[in-house]
Amino acid sequence: MEDLFEVRWHGRGGQGAKTVALLLGEVVAASGKYIQAFPEYGPERMGAPIQSFNRISSQPITLHCGVEKPDIVIVLDPSLMETIDVIGGLSGEGTLIVNSREDPSVIKENLGFKGKVFTLDASKISRETIGREMPNTPMMGALIKVTKFLNLKEVLEKTRTKLQEKFRHKPEVIEGNIRAIERAYQEVK
Repeated sequence: MEDLFEVRWHGRGGQGAKTVALLLGEVVAASGKYIQAFPEYGPERMGAPIQSFNRISSQPITLHCGVEKPDIVIVLDPSLMETIDVIGGLSGEGTLIVNSREDPSVIKENLGFKGKVFTLDASKISRETIGREMPNTPMMGALIKVTKFLNLKEVLEKTRTKLQEKFRHKPEVIEGNIRAIERAYQEVK
């Protein structure tokens, strides 16, 4: 598949890696693209390392296997880089986005990665916009900015619709996540 785009999310249980992959899938599907969104984790417990994945294409996706060579990797918890090979399978042309206050050049050097690296303090953004540390939606905003495969306005509209289904009685959660996505889109470096 020529236009297939694959994403791998790294996080810990409770940080929303599974939720954001599913949310991104719903937003992308609503834009008319084909999507797969699925998690992979071992023992389900708070704080345990997990991965989730997205496949995006303008053509039907016929693959039904794990993502081994992602185009982009997103790290919700930078401490995972100490114990997990987050760049495994990522080519030298790939992209890494990390929830970190570090400059991208520091992470690039520490990992010995030749591709593109972007950073964003998604933890801070989520605390200031959502009211708690939940870096998933800010990292989705960074992904939208870095990849340019979706229009921000369209993403915000579709995300708002999806969040209203789940949080209709908590408008502060909806608005906080929308602000987190917008701010991350502006602040990713």
